[in-house]
Amino acid sequence: MSFNCSLWQDNSMSVKHFAFVKFSEVTEQCFLLFSFILFMFLASLTGNALIALAIWTNPALHTPMYFFLANLSLLEIGYTCSTIPKMLQNLVSEARGISREGCATQMFFFTLFGISECCLLAAMAFDRYTAICSPLHYATRMSHGVRVHLAMISWGVGCIVGLGQTNYIFLWTSAAVFVAAILCISSPFLLIIASYGRILAAVLVMPSPEGRQKALSTCSSHLLVVTLFYGSASVTYLRPKASHSPGVDKLLALFYTVVTSMLNPIIYSLRNKEVKTALRRTLGKKNVLTHG
Repeated sequence: MSFNCSLWQDNSMSVKHFAFVKFSEVTEQCFLLFSFILFMFLASLTGNALIALAIWTNPALHTPMYFFLANLSLLEIGYTCSTIPKMLQNLVSEARGISREGCATQMFFFTLFGISECCLLAAMAFDRYTAICSPLHYATRMSHGVRVHLAMISWGVGCIVGLGQTNYIFLWTSAAVFVAAILCISSPFLLIIASYGRILAAVLVMPSPEGRQKALSTCSSHLLVVTLFYGSASVTYLRPKASHSPGVDKLLALFYTVVTSMLNPIIYSLRNKEVKTALRRTLGKKNVLTHG
């Protein structure tokens, strides 16, 4: 998780409150960190909201790839909102803690948005695989109904795993729920690897360098986002225990939760002319309405 808790009581079934580990004992550093996190949080919310708004309001972007990107932006908004507001509060508050019910709620939404993003990234990889490897069947295989179902499945899996994982932690249900959560993280990643393996094989046999470059350019933004998401998660949670330290763990959790969500809209807007054009139109409409 993106936060560290220490139990106030040993018996987890009777715990009523969790205490957050401080980022720093120095008050000035806490306020500096508060300002830094608040800036990144607002930048993440603004960037992802603008991406989603630009896609929904521009008919030219009503395609499968951008439909999934809009969903990804909504997931990123929910992902950061599930933990950052409480983190900001605890940075400047003397009472650094959260109730058992609040912690369970936070864990549910954090897991929901995190698992949903894993599944959605796999759906986006499948979309790129279909567009490059089966272009003649793309319109049929990625029809409006198909992409809506893929998005609903992604959100649904996240919700189910979120409920199961939260119950597993707080009510001690079957350990199979924990195994299911691991599978829901690793399975989408394996599907992404398989999709890009097929994409690479198809690109290598393309006759023209221009065709290869164009095909790879449509995947570059998604590949960067996948690398950031799974790379930061792996460094945060899969490092050897010997390399763990409180300071490094807190910084990695901060990067995993805030920085990646802030970078995603930057990656897609800087590397995609259609998104940049749509953002300019959206911002232009806002300025007209404001001055009008």
